[in-house]
Amino acid sequence: MVITNDTNRKGIIQIIKEAIIFGIKKKEFPYFYFGKFLYRKNSNNYLDYLSSAEVDKITLSKKLHHFQYASLLRNKLAFSLFMEKNSLPTPALLSYNFKSRFFNNSITSYTNSQEHLKYFFERVFKESNTNQIFVKSITEMGGNGCFLLTDENLKNELAIFGSYILENDCIHQEVIEQHEKINKIYKYSVNTIRFDTYIDKHNQIHILSAFMRFGRGGNVVDNGSSGGFYVSVDLEEGKLKGKSHQLMKYGGEQLTSHPDTGVVFDGFEIPFFNEACDLIKKAVLHIPDRIIGWDIAISPSGPVIIEGNDNNSFVTPDIAYGGYLKHPLFKEIMSEA
Repeated sequence: MVITNDTNRKGIIQIIKEAIIFGIKKKEFPYFYFGKFLYRKNSNNYLDYLSSAEVDKITLSKKLHHFQYASLLRNKLAFSLFMEKNSLPTPALLSYNFKSRFFNNSITSYTNSQEHLKYFFERVFKESNTNQIFVKSITEMGGNGCFLLTDENLKNELAIFGSYILENDCIHQEVIEQHEKINKIYKYSVNTIRFDTYIDKHNQIHILSAFMRFGRGGNVVDNGSSGGFYVSVDLEEGKLKGKSHQLMKYGGEQLTSHPDTGVVFDGFEIPFFNEACDLIKKAVLHIPDRIIGWDIAISPSGPVIIEGNDNNSFVTPDIAYGGYLKHPLFKEIMSEA
């Protein structure tokens, strides 16, 4: 068990006492006390972390979220088209499908077999002059329904992912060329920065916090829910800080460097970080939902918007920030919610 084997945990009596206090104060079973590693020695401000009810209060708030903006964020096809329409940098949309109906360059085709699917993607590869395509479910979250297709190994990849594509609605995008400095940490996934933004009651845009996610072990997605991990970002310095964090179900380990490359996290300077912050605020002007979690990649020429989330869980940013309730804006956020 992760808790009992954790050498950085507090004493058992202290853990029990704090868990009871957390449960009483938050008026719920204290599973977030354990799930957010508040039993560890460095978590002295455990009551500053959000409870499940507090998270729901924010994510379900009709004052903070509006259907017309959420619908743009949750539907990846609508989001991609909207970003391109407003000239905001995002991976190019090459094609998409609604189950067996496929769309490419205003051409609609019906594809119901692996052979037809292979022919379709061979045409997309040729017309887009690329050798890699990233496929994403239009509605799934957390890295689910994400696949990398390559021109070189297309037949084998479709043998694995083809049935999923034919049975679901997906977008097919260009693969981002990642900045060489980020590649030195981990090159097999696009390692994104998650920014949380908030529009206050005076209509001012704020970046609440940021953390950066990394894949590992050859995985092509960086999500914590896919076994990856994340590292807090210092907003003032634009640098990674401290150790990594990982979801408990994947072991909850904390690392000082990437296990595949040995690159140290603390103090790593993120390229184009100020430009990424500027881009985020510009994106909020176009989709003014009051709280959004934005995923940003860094290319050789600057930041690229991957997606936005109105329904982010706040589990990972709460941990990365070190207790969101101590943030100077969170009292207002809870009041507005």
